[in-house]
Amino acid sequence: MDLNYLKKLLKIVDESGVDEVEIEEEGSKIRIKKTPSSKENSQNIFPITFPQNFQMPAQVPVYQPQVQTPTPQIVEEKKVTEEKKAEKKYHEIKSPIVGTFYRAPSPDAEPYVKVGDIVQVGQVLCIVEAMKLMNEIESDINGKIIQILVENAQPVEYGQTLFLIEPL
Repeated sequence: MDLNYLKKLLKIVDESGVDEVEIEEEGSKIRIKKTPSSKENSQNIFPITFPQNFQMPAQVPVYQPQVQTPTPQIVEEKKVTEEKKAEKKYHEIKSPIVGTFYRAPSPDAEPYVKVGDIVQVGQVLCIVEAMKLMNEIESDINGKIIQILVENAQPVEYGQTLFLIEPL
């Protein structure tokens, strides 16, 4: 079992009004009790005997392994920086509607554009089908196709970037 998972379970039980939880998952069984019953106290389940002159320490150190996890903030900052660079250098063609993205007019036809193609204003780049209507998406800029961000026959959302075009 994962140590973090156990810690979360203990915290949930500690903060809730529940006294006992039993979980069985993937062949493992765990039982957490907040307060032992008087029956269990009388059974002395884990008998421990100490020498007569033994004194309990004031505080018992608990080993807690230090686990280093990657910081997602750094990853997010890099992604945002890369996106800002892409936004500054390239023009985005976004979907004006929710629908299905098609790169070609029919399944057996060549795609309207490929990466590296030069496009003109008004040139058809793709089709977005919405409610059985085929909507041609045209370029609003002269430029070179740098990246096609959607796979053929995939759903697209309103405002989703479809193409990155380098202005000429």
